[in-house]
Amino acid sequence: MAPTRLLTAKKSKTVKTAKATDDTPKRPAREAGPGSRGWTGRGGGMAQLLPSVREYRGTTVQVCGLWPFSSGASSPMIGVPLGRHEETQATVCCDPISWFQRARLLSNPSAFILGKPGLGKSTVVRRMFIGLSAQGVHPLILGDLKGEHVKAVKALGGQVIKLGRGVGYMNILDPGQAVEAAQLLEDSGHHEDAARVRADAHGRRLTMVVSLITISRNNPPTDQEQTILDRALRVLDERFDGVPVLKDLLDVIVSAPDELRQVALDRGDMNVYLQETRALEATLLGLTGGGKLGEIFSRQTTNPMKRDRAVVFDVSSIDETETDLQAAVLLACWSYGFGTVNVANALADAGLEPRRNYFVVLDELWRALRAGKGMVDRVDALTRLNRSVGVGQIMISHTMSDLLALPAEEDRMKARGFVERSGMVICGGLPASEMPLLTSAIPLSRQEQQKLISWQDPPAWDSRGVDVEPPGRGKFLIKVGGRPGIPVQVSLTSVEHGPDGVNDTDGKWHASPEPIMDPAAPIVPTEGGSL
Repeated sequence: MAPTRLLTAKKSKTVKTAKATDDTPKRPAREAGPGSRGWTGRGGGMAQLLPSVREYRGTTVQVCGLWPFSSGASSPMIGVPLGRHEETQATVCCDPISWFQRARLLSNPSAFILGKPGLGKSTVVRRMFIGLSAQGVHPLILGDLKGEHVKAVKALGGQVIKLGRGVGYMNILDPGQAVEAAQLLEDSGHHEDAARVRADAHGRRLTMVVSLITISRNNPPTDQEQTILDRALRVLDERFDGVPVLKDLLDVIVSAPDELRQVALDRGDMNVYLQETRALEATLLGLTGGGKLGEIFSRQTTNPMKRDRAVVFDVSSIDETETDLQAAVLLACWSYGFGTVNVANALADAGLEPRRNYFVVLDELWRALRAGKGMVDRVDALTRLNRSVGVGQIMISHTMSDLLALPAEEDRMKARGFVERSGMVICGGLPASEMPLLTSAIPLSRQEQQKLISWQDPPAWDSRGVDVEPPGRGKFLIKVGGRPGIPVQVSLTSVEHGPDGVNDTDGKWHASPEPIMDPAAPIVPTEGGSL
């Protein structure tokens, strides 16, 4: 049987439309406008791809009503928010205390910042200690050479201690709060802790006296001179009533007590004692009577440091040409700050005060290292803090060449150890000549080295007077051990940015200078049209 073919006939339909009358409402004319991707049609310029939308991140409590879109991030979300990842635009949070205590990413709560001047090293430090202050950590800026952190500390309700010629004084023989703390510990029955506090205060005072002598002479004192100083400090503590100064220490050495003559090995000959202490007396006389270190250390401390708030030592009044004085003041601030931290920890261990954590900032490290031979050992003794002390620290310098520009090889090795022992290293823009020195301390891939080199380039030439920032300003690479670095672009908030912000370090340039010459009057043409 042959298959039957079914044919379907299309029938045309006629649709009758009703003629519009005056009573029928008219639809409003549709206004022409762009679509979601722009204007359509010929010459419209419709975009084929939509631009990326700015991404924001929030907690589940803040954005719980939104649809749970999520994306993975390659950077830790624990710590102070610094900015965004340069490549993935993910939020980057970082500070040495949070990464050590909460994230468990560091072996010790310390960091080292390297970078050329003007790229934002101080801005990163301010962001960290402002964020840590909100978490209950007290920042201690032990030596602000440019006054960059004074605004931020004032905004936090902290203490500003000014030091300089005629501005403020610091007595390096002042045990500070160690005497009161030791007495409190003894009254509460903690005799061993009280003895440790007194021994620590004695050791720090001896270290500071030796450091000042080293800076004044450009050479450290001899072993015998250090022994004489140690015994003189003990005699001074036993016989002097009150807080001594350097002049009192000099008087003890000049008086030649039996305790000092024994350690001087004079064998009963006064001439031998005078010969052994002649150079020491001359150096101490220069420290008390002016000299190149001035009188900053010759009087009582004008503004004692408090241990329950943020503190900054403002030493911006010291001229940059006085490198020896700057190094001496920095060492004095560091010694004073670390001594106060030890006192606070001793009282907290005994249950006499609440536990306080501190974030210590050591700026311009290279200045102290170049002050004289043996200064690396002094800095190393001051900054070698145990992680159980509850103190995080961050050291700042420009380049590795600054740390390694020391005459002695053992000093260069110890200075490089400052970077190697740091829990994290934060690098800004650096020249290509720094890469061999930097890679000897921390591992860097070739791509990471090229990124750091590109960040140190100057801004583009612009003849219109527009403020053009360098390409590497605010960009840093966070390195932890052998892990890949995290490139971050630090973004400023409205509180930090602007003429009144805490990051304003160019306040003296805001007021436009008056012109030297008045502008010439415009030339008006005459009636004939000629000029």
